[in-house]
Amino acid sequence: MNMSRSGRTVTRVLMCIALAGAAAVHAHAAPALPHNLSAWTMFLSADWVVKAVMIGLAIASVATWTVLAAKTAELRKYVSTHRSAFGKIDAANSLSDAIRVTDPDARSAMALLASARKELQQSEGALDDIEGLKERIVSRLDRVEAGSVRQMQRGTSILATIGSVAPFVGLFGTVWGIMNSFIGIAASQTTNLAVVAPGIAEALLATALGLVAAIPAVVIYNHFARQIAGYRALIGDTAAAVLRLVSRDASRGAMPAMLQAAE
Repeated sequence: MNMSRSGRTVTRVLMCIALAGAAAVHAHAAPALPHNLSAWTMFLSADWVVKAVMIGLAIASVATWTVLAAKTAELRKYVSTHRSAFGKIDAANSLSDAIRVTDPDARSAMALLASARKELQQSEGALDDIEGLKERIVSRLDRVEAGSVRQMQRGTSILATIGSVAPFVGLFGTVWGIMNSFIGIAASQTTNLAVVAPGIAEALLATALGLVAAIPAVVIYNHFARQIAGYRALIGDTAAAVLRLVSRDASRGAMPAMLQAAE
């Protein structure tokens, strides 16, 4: 009877020990996930390399939106003033009239008129060769047009760089984070996903930030490419109007007026 009771007691003790051991193994093998897996928490707990990647991508995104604001304001100002100047140049009867009525704030239009005036100054004594004069003026106007477009394109190349590089930078952060997660698997000697899920989430956040930086940059770059193409067409129309004024003055035989405009 006593032996039976002792056996039951030993059995109960062994069962309690087994249950406690199983609970400890389960707690070690399946740790609980963090309660807060927000983007900010994942950033704070990320590896320093992944953090550097995320910070770089955030700076690139800020640069993209800064270029959008600055270049949009610049384009609106230049297009508005140049369109007004084009209307005045196109309506002018002579080169001297165009120079007089054009707003000095329309820098590209004034540069076109100044280049034509400079060529007239340098061609004094050779104004009888009308075709040669027009060819030289066209050459100058083409250079002014190209320079104006290059100036307007300044600052947009960074958008192309961000759009093409940012996804790969984010991918680098993801690869680095997943590599660290696998190292964590080897160190913990368990294949439970709960051990590596936070690290993988942090790594994928780097890819998401890369796309957040790259997609707007590509869209904004294409938008500015179309806007600058329209601005270039406007400058081309103005250059053609200037050339028409020179040709008109030459056909009228108004060489003195042309020289006066050049002074």
